Amino acid sequence: MLYLYRRLREGFTLIELLVVIAIIAILIALLVPAVQKVREAAARLSCSNNLKQLALGVHNYHDTAKTLPQNFGSVNGWGAGSSSWSWIAFMLPNIEQNALFTGANIGAMNANQQPTQVLNAAYNGSTIMATVIPILRCPSDPDYATTTYTDRADMSGAVAVTNYKGVCGSNWGWGDARWNPGVQANAPDQNGLEHGNGIFFRSQGNKAQWYKKYTLLSISDGTSNTFMIGESLPARCQWTGAWAYANNAVGTCAIYPNAKQTNGQYFSAGDWPNCYSFHSNHSGGLNFALADGSVRFISDSIDIPTYRALSTMQGNDVAALAN
Repeated sequence: MLYLYRRLREGFTLIELLVVIAIIAILIALLVPAVQKVREAAARLSCSNNLKQLALGVHNYHDTAKTLPQNFGSVNGWGAGSSSWSWIAFMLPNIEQNALFTGANIGAMNANQQPTQVLNAAYNGSTIMATVIPILRCPSDPDYATTTYTDRADMSGAVAVTNYKGVCGSNWGWGDARWNPGVQANAPDQNGLEHGNGIFFRSQGNKAQWYKKYTLLSISDGTSNTFMIGESLPARCQWTGAWAYANNAVGTCAIYPNAKQTNGQYFSAGDWPNCYSFHSNHSGGLNFALADGSVRFISDSIDIPTYRALSTMQGNDVAALAN
């Protein structure tokens, strides 16, 4: 009987088992957030590296062409049937995408040609426009696994999108009054679509009244204090669309980073006056590549006048970034 009693005592009691389960649950609860933080840190670093490579691509383009790449905005409407190649399309060879560049025959044009010579962005569109370029996607994007989209503004068919857009500056004339207090829509100094005060804007390569050909020396505010490329989420804005398309490849810093409505909800993805901007899924902010090629993480709580000053290139309003 004594031997049997000892064998029975070798197992766990119900209370002991519950204690072990509770300890395991606590350890898991502590471990999961830590794993998530590690994953996000890795994704944020990958995103930063993407932006770094894009910035270096811009510099390589500049070294060869002696000018920064331009957007060729439409002269015959917007959409797949328009002349609307983006600054990204022009620098494809500089980010190891020469096959796409030659396949779309983009090399037959350059930033010095007239708008009538700009090729149709839908040239070989079924393959070119839908080609996914990994360097243009941020792994923190919740829709990262989605390779093409069919709901992009002004576009038809499936297109591959970009998480990175050129910075068109701080002037804006539409949407919420927070973005343009006391200004008049379409006023020349507020039309950030057609003549932004940043490095890239929608129609800078054509339309004679807005033509802009910049070099790095044009950035009088200083390359180390001027945003060049920022993050965006396709789900938050239908104008974060085809990487090849001029109207989808830029955004304004007049709108706050990761901007929301006053009720705390994000704006509709189709509400272009309020979402033609920059956003990310990183905790607390988003990445920007500066004109000197460096990459900085910008907090959602950044002082807005500073944020806007950093987006201009010739504003004489230089705002220093903290280290």
